[in-house]
Amino acid sequence: MEFGVFSVSDITTDPTTGRTPSEAERIKAVLAIARKTEEVGLDVFALGEHHNPPFFSSSPTTTLAYIAARTSRLRLSTATTLITTNDPVKIAEDYAMLQHLADGRVDLMLGRGNTGPVYPWFGQDIRNGIPLAIENYALLRKLWDEDVVDWSGKFRTPLQSFTSTPRPLDGVAPFVWHGSIRSPEIAEQAAYYGDGFFHNHIFWPPEHTQRMVEFYRRRFEHYGHGSADQAIVGLGGQVFLRKNSQDAVREFRPYFDNAPVYGHGPSLEEFSRETPLTVGSPQQVIERTLGFRDYVGDYQRQLFLIDHAGLPLKTVLEQLDLLGEEVVPVLRKEFAARRPAHVPDAPTHAARVAAKGGAKDATVYAAADGVTGQVTEEVEVR
Repeated sequence: MEFGVFSVSDITTDPTTGRTPSEAERIKAVLAIARKTEEVGLDVFALGEHHNPPFFSSSPTTTLAYIAARTSRLRLSTATTLITTNDPVKIAEDYAMLQHLADGRVDLMLGRGNTGPVYPWFGQDIRNGIPLAIENYALLRKLWDEDVVDWSGKFRTPLQSFTSTPRPLDGVAPFVWHGSIRSPEIAEQAAYYGDGFFHNHIFWPPEHTQRMVEFYRRRFEHYGHGSADQAIVGLGGQVFLRKNSQDAVREFRPYFDNAPVYGHGPSLEEFSRETPLTVGSPQQVIERTLGFRDYVGDYQRQLFLIDHAGLPLKTVLEQLDLLGEEVVPVLRKEFAARRPAHVPDAPTHAARVAAKGGAKDATVYAAADGVTGQVTEEVEVR
């Protein structure tokens, strides 16, 4: 099982100091968080995509490529890649390039996002959110799976004899997770393709997450990819840890009370009871996280949100130390002991390449004019 952290890239005022970091500070902080994630022995760092304040991560591939160059083992992912408003051609190109740069340590999580105005900003209509997600992903798969693509659809200009470059590393495209909080159509899409399903597991009660995951598992089995308990599931969740649970609650409370997504609503205690938010000691985080298995079954990836709501970098790095030293080692051992042998591990590039019979050079070689890119005709010399 994989463990890691994800960031939504918010720039939020620290309520205890009244200070708001700059974009430059938050970008540098995320780089430090990613490096620390590898240093403490976690597996995955994931970064969201947003195109509006108070977020900075409009180009996650750029940031992840930088992180790839400064890490050696860390799996890099997105917390959301907007399949609805990004051009599938650009997604195919950007993530294949990132896959090469990171030596295969890349996957991505597709989602529709939760910012309504982003649709018209990129020339789309939010009422077409689900159809866009379905059509755009079908094209993305085609671009990765086929060397030469002819395609036409409703939301994009047609493609004729198009080859997306670079081709996927070793002939195997990045693994895809489909992220959704409440849309069964997205869970259905993940099941249809045999891809992973990720529930961010932050705002909703366990019963809601359970229904979404169960639906995905049933449809995964329906489409012949394996038994329901072999479906590939990931969960999010936010934690805040201190050695002493009372210290954790006291320190986190002002951040919770003023957070853009939490604040000015239910109390910290109410929210912690009704959702997976866990604020307490390492042992409390261990027990709560192990309990997720009770309602979603055995799953493959657990990501924690730890840098939201204006928490200073020093505090976030301390959270990572606690996760790496006291929480994740126990979770690895306990989840492994409880998982049946037939339930698969999280997909890795190496394992997926091996399943396809080994690596291959997927480069499309073609005679072409260096300027126009058009195939040149041979001229007979007499």
